[in-house]
Amino acid sequence: MERTLINNIVPETEIKISGWVERIRDSKNMIFLVVKDISGHIQVTIEKASNEEIVNALHGVIANSVVSVYGVAHLSDYVKMGGIELIPTKVEVLSVAEALPIMDNANIDNRLDYRWIDLRSNKNILIFKIQSCFTNAMREFLVKNNFIEIHTPKLIGAASESGSDVFEVKYFDRKAYLAQSPQFYKQMAMAAGFERIFESGPVFRAEQSYTNRHATEFSGFDIEFSYINSFEDVMSMEEDLLIYALTKVKEEYGDIIKEVFETEVIVPTKPFPRMKLADVYKEIVKYGYKETEEDKLDLSTEAEKLVYNLAKDKFNHEFMFITDYPKDKRAFYHMRKDGIPQGYDLIWRGVEITTGAQREHRFEILKQQAEEKGLGKDVEFYLQFFKYGCPPHGGFGLGIDRITMLLLNIPSIKEVEFIFRGPNRILP
Repeated sequence: MERTLINNIVPETEIKISGWVERIRDSKNMIFLVVKDISGHIQVTIEKASNEEIVNALHGVIANSVVSVYGVAHLSDYVKMGGIELIPTKVEVLSVAEALPIMDNANIDNRLDYRWIDLRSNKNILIFKIQSCFTNAMREFLVKNNFIEIHTPKLIGAASESGSDVFEVKYFDRKAYLAQSPQFYKQMAMAAGFERIFESGPVFRAEQSYTNRHATEFSGFDIEFSYINSFEDVMSMEEDLLIYALTKVKEEYGDIIKEVFETEVIVPTKPFPRMKLADVYKEIVKYGYKETEEDKLDLSTEAEKLVYNLAKDKFNHEFMFITDYPKDKRAFYHMRKDGIPQGYDLIWRGVEITTGAQREHRFEILKQQAEEKGLGKDVEFYLQFFKYGCPPHGGFGLGIDRITMLLLNIPSIKEVEFIFRGPNRILP
């Protein structure tokens, strides 16, 4: 008999379900099982007197064991879970569990030691259903807008951007690196005439960072496209992408997100507010922020948090683009206009989720900017992409895990990565 998912059960039909025993209650005359699969839960009601074979099969079975149950689903006014109970004719025990080594309320680091068990919780499975919905919506939007999906190498022969914060690996008789971004290959696609591309894949950062939003490996979603007029086109594309994806998430999961995570999915309106870095610092002093000399170069973590207050108070918006960073803190491949890099960071709910820019596509200027940063030799292979013609282009990258964390109001990125990687964690 073919397996039926629990949420597809039709009452008064003979079915087979397979799933985990979430709860088991053994009374004098009855055994009650709650069985769950990826789609939902159902109560299995077993009368002991008339089901000796089933009772024997369940001997020693505890929660987290895996079973298949054959029987007839009946409507019942006494059952809370969808008003349906399954009266079994046969139970097969597929796997008997031992007592779990962790509890639901264990701290996150202990739970990560047994991540495959931790992930079984309904809440955790829901996180990844929502994340899947979000990434699928982005992919859907881009395909509709004539983007091509590509898959770039993660083993590379030269450091992606600056030579720092990369993992070095032995590659036969020479050194290689794990890619800290698909940036160079996205731009190679522009030089190849692909015009519009996107990629979803792993990103590696060798940073000794222990914050709640950093990881040494995370899932990136990158976009690059040609024939832009300015980085305003890049920001506009990102606005459209996020509005589309958040709309899809709200339609499919908005109610359950509000119930389980106690947060609202707010679909933003276009245009997102924009402010120059210097102007941001002038504004956030009103919230008690004390500006330092370093702040002239970049947005500090504390300042990022206050940008959320500023965006809400000044613009009634959750997002804000920050522009006009000094060239010292921007990548060499960002186009400059009057010495100012033509790029931005996007802050959502007090956390940076994107760096985007118009890229420099003119070979001689790009070569000069690389040499300024002391990178001439390191990026020689990359510079070759621009010697034989390349259209104006730009793009951005999103951190899927960080977006999931912010969307669901979850305090740590460890909770939203399938398997977390950090400076002190390489297992499981």
